[in-house]
Amino acid sequence: MDLKRFEIKKNIQKTDDKNLSFRVFDLETARIQDYLKPHKKDHFCIILVESGTSKVHIEDKIYLLNSGKIAVIFPDQIHFLSHLSSDLTGKIILFEEVLFCSDILKNELSAYNVNLSAHLNCTALSSLEFEQVLPIIKNIQDIYNAPSLVKKEQARFYIKIFLLGLIESIHGQHPVLHHDAQGPNQHTYIEFKKLLNHQYKSERTVQYYASKLAISTKKLNALNKKYSGETAINAIHNRILTEIKRQLLFSDLSHKEIAFDLGFSSPSALNKFVKAKLKETPTDLQNELAQIYTA
Repeated sequence: MDLKRFEIKKNIQKTDDKNLSFRVFDLETARIQDYLKPHKKDHFCIILVESGTSKVHIEDKIYLLNSGKIAVIFPDQIHFLSHLSSDLTGKIILFEEVLFCSDILKNELSAYNVNLSAHLNCTALSSLEFEQVLPIIKNIQDIYNAPSLVKKEQARFYIKIFLLGLIESIHGQHPVLHHDAQGPNQHTYIEFKKLLNHQYKSERTVQYYASKLAISTKKLNALNKKYSGETAINAIHNRILTEIKRQLLFSDLSHKEIAFDLGFSSPSALNKFVKAKLKETPTDLQNELAQIYTA
């Protein structure tokens, strides 16, 4: 599958857009034709539904969006929209990661960053929370339509307030968002997840990650159980499975090419791994994912 990767700098709707790092527009069919096919973006995308329904496909997950639901799609997550109802209304906000989120996700909320994309891909707000969000979105759109140097700074803070509100709305629903989020154990777990995202293709032992973090394998397992409910080896395997699913669904690579790209010694080793974890072959998994994703 030939996936397009949209760049926010090339999304020029008006003259001012050349000097803006965000876009805001109404969720209407004429504006989102490109969003109806699988694609990636180099920026964040927020989809807010005020009325009607739509499905948003993000990687191998499908979420139903209706009034009060908000999807935050992170850079390079493969996604598209489908099953748009005729009465669908809402907003789409696009914004660059560096300008608006580096200070949120890399500094004061760094401990919230692990698995944050999965938590925010679809959030259902209460009626009160949703009513509080709408004026913020209107402020951002008003600034987009008539920007100035000062107003662009205001937009940055409105988006930050909006994101912080979403994070607060899911607080307590996920182990990673417990009150000890700034403790040393939490940061060690975060470092493990970051290291895993960089090394999963070549390093698959708990011992490797424990040694890099200067802790025992027992400690690493305990941290994973505390914050994610799974063992360290399962975290490693699940990260590999996520990439297998992604490549089976969206790449044009053969099973042999996928096997070698992900560090398996042979296609049969890939086949054995998938069967052990999911009780099906890569071919079965590929067909199953294709049916789900095009449903």
